[in-house]
Amino acid sequence: MMRVARGIGLACVLTIGAAGAVSAQTNVATGGFRNPEPDAPVEVVSDRLDLTQNAGTALFTGNVVATQGAMRLTAQWLLVEYVLLEDGSLGDEIKTITARDQVLLVTPTEAAEGDEAVYMPLRNEIVLTGNVLLTQGVNTVAGDRMVVDLETGIGEVEGRVRSVLQPAGRSE
Repeated sequence: MMRVARGIGLACVLTIGAAGAVSAQTNVATGGFRNPEPDAPVEVVSDRLDLTQNAGTALFTGNVVATQGAMRLTAQWLLVEYVLLEDGSLGDEIKTITARDQVLLVTPTEAAEGDEAVYMPLRNEIVLTGNVLLTQGVNTVAGDRMVVDLETGIGEVEGRVRSVLQPAGRSE
């Protein structure tokens, strides 16, 4: 179960530009989605856990909350898939972690939500899709899809991108 917890912690690292064309694409710094504590303990709470050893999966359902350090991921459905080795046995590495249904990722400085989040630890990347909304302080960015490199904290929002940027306060 420790493998699940460690991978989910990395997944918790699960979302600008002005309004653009249908195929708009904008890069954004998402510094809050870096994972400074990838080896910290992770707590996962859900209404149900189904383990399928032969398939190498752990499925958490119902009010799922995964926390690691200052990061929190919530969803209604979270599936952890382990790498299957050529001989059919389970590897130690996590292939993907997928969260669905009311996905919300919160850090001390940012929050992201979407319909689905897929974390690929071997690529150190997370992809949010469906009604993506990134909030950084008072600024927001919305789009159809967001890809974040968890090492650099740089993300890319695609689709119909809409941004609301608040001006900095004025000193008078």
